[in-house]
Amino acid sequence: MSWKGFFEGIESVTETILLQPLDGIREMELSNWFLSNGLNWLFMLIGFVALIYWLIQLKKYNDEDTEDKTSTSHSYLG
Repeated sequence: MSWKGFFEGIESVTETILLQPLDGIREMELSNWFLSNGLNWLFMLIGFVALIYWLIQLKKYNDEDTEDKTSTSHSYLG
């Protein structure tokens, strides 16, 4: 087996199996815009939830006041 065959095998698996659902979404593009962009809305929702979780965790960490703020890298900063 050559390297060319190896990479063609990866290409074949990717195009026939992994990207098949995205091909179905692309075919729906002309019929329903909202449904075809559902994957984008899902990613935006996941990102928004992750951002809110991250901000809550930062607030809890800041409220604990465990960070050492005494040392600075420059004398004029503190």
